[in-house]
Amino acid sequence: MAELSGGELICRMLKQEGVKVVFGIIDGTYFGFYANLKKNGIKLIGPRHETCAVHMAAAYARLTGELGVCMASNGPGVANVLPGVAVENVEGNRVLLITSARRVGIMYPDRGNAYQCFDQTGVIRPMSKWSEHVPNFGRIQEMMRTALRQCWEGRPGVVHLDVPEDIMNTKVKGNPGLLPPARYRRTEPVFPSEDQVDRAAKMLTAAKLPLIHAGAGIIHAMAFDELAKTSELLDAPVSLSWCARGALAETPRIFPMIDVTMNNKLRNDADLVLTLGSRIGETDWWGKQPYWRNPADQKMIQVDIDSRWIGANKPVDLGIVADAKVFLRMLNERLSKRKSSRKALLDRYQQERNAERAKLFEKLNDNSSPMYPGHMGHIARQIMPDDTVLVADGGNTTIWANFFWDVRSPNTVLSTFKMGMLGAGVSQALGACVARPNSPVLCIIGDGAMGFHPQEIETAVRNNLSPIYVVACDKQWGMVKMTQQFTLKPLKTIIKKSLGPHETINADLGEIRFDLLAQSMGAHGERASTPAEFRGALERALKSGRCAVIHVDVNPVKHMWAPGLMHFKDMHKEPKGK
Repeated sequence: MAELSGGELICRMLKQEGVKVVFGIIDGTYFGFYANLKKNGIKLIGPRHETCAVHMAAAYARLTGELGVCMASNGPGVANVLPGVAVENVEGNRVLLITSARRVGIMYPDRGNAYQCFDQTGVIRPMSKWSEHVPNFGRIQEMMRTALRQCWEGRPGVVHLDVPEDIMNTKVKGNPGLLPPARYRRTEPVFPSEDQVDRAAKMLTAAKLPLIHAGAGIIHAMAFDELAKTSELLDAPVSLSWCARGALAETPRIFPMIDVTMNNKLRNDADLVLTLGSRIGETDWWGKQPYWRNPADQKMIQVDIDSRWIGANKPVDLGIVADAKVFLRMLNERLSKRKSSRKALLDRYQQERNAERAKLFEKLNDNSSPMYPGHMGHIARQIMPDDTVLVADGGNTTIWANFFWDVRSPNTVLSTFKMGMLGAGVSQALGACVARPNSPVLCIIGDGAMGFHPQEIETAVRNNLSPIYVVACDKQWGMVKMTQQFTLKPLKTIIKKSLGPHETINADLGEIRFDLLAQSMGAHGERASTPAEFRGALERALKSGRCAVIHVDVNPVKHMWAPGLMHFKDMHKEPKGK
């Protein structure tokens, strides 16, 4: 019988699951794991910070529909990974985190005053989907199978398995047989009943104006074509939650949340809503008035993979626990026999949307320096190919990027829409490059957010990844500064648009020359402060074929007054209706 370590056994199980890449930083405490990745056909990509490994794995999972896997070493490595765990679990991305722990007998329970030791599963458990440790070698397969079941069951999130270093690295004689995934977890999607689909089809065809409301569940189910077909057959508009941005190419029938006013109108006009993979949370105003129609006058069909969210925030008339892709395929078979037409109504909505957007785009006539922030997304959209993955990061910068970028290919937008985590986009862009090696990746990010993890530029260079980072530099915490100004001196803020440098609290930053920083790490770096300069710099960055950073000087006052700002502020207020 051959000898193998616990780490090698884990590698073999990951191989059986089809895992192709693991993100993480090396450490002696789990040498037995990462030393066996290559021979099992799994690539190891190492960032400069452990939390970045989680963001990379999450972006990879979201763009591929596969399992994202990352690792971190015991003690400080696990401590570093915690922000990524919290964020990506909230965002609902399918990630398996494997960590090492001190040897058996030192922790679980803690022996007391041990080196690099804390209750790792105890800390991670409340911020993850599931967290547990392996107590002995004989239970590795069982615990891995349990972890993998958790990864693929219900709403995605971060699943954590903690393995003591002696179990991970010590070799044991044996020839363990591995079960195929179908023998320890569900590998087929959850199907709705035929009756449920029939009832849904009848309700939708009988409605005067059915609205399809899509959440991130559409992205996790990879149900892009099916959703587009449903919208076509019903001739119905589709509203997208913030975190579902990119679920569809944005044709005239599609209304992303950047069309805030139109979304509110549609949600009040619709007499029936088909909600797909959305919990209808705070960014959807909990489904309440005045942003949505009174439930007494509006029926709802809700389809979700997790039964806990059926009717949780908005009453349902038909609740269906099912995979969104499977449900839509079955629904489309019924709808294909009774196609609807609402062209005149949809044309009217499109005209109203165009009028709203025209007001927004008027300001692109501003060619002054420092640059009007809207030019970043607008010019980039003109230059970058349709399949470009957009990563939006930073407070106001995320808003500017979303409002001036239209989605032309499904599943091409990454952000942390639920957490608004500054700096996550730096490594999300790297994960996107690994997931989509043949598509450009563009990260539009604020200078505050870029300051969290600029070291990952070197990670891109070292791993031959070629994201383009457009860094909006206004040398301030803009979104917070705006809030401070309205709180401290609201009237002067409205009149002057901005207070003086000494009238706010710690809201200003010094300059980091991100273009020179990039060059110091071997990346392409340029600086721009006008639309013409930015266009040229972006064209050269794309042509360079390597990691590039464009330091863009944006007007600090204009950058604070981001589009839709008042709607964003309203989102944090409790709706008064039912």
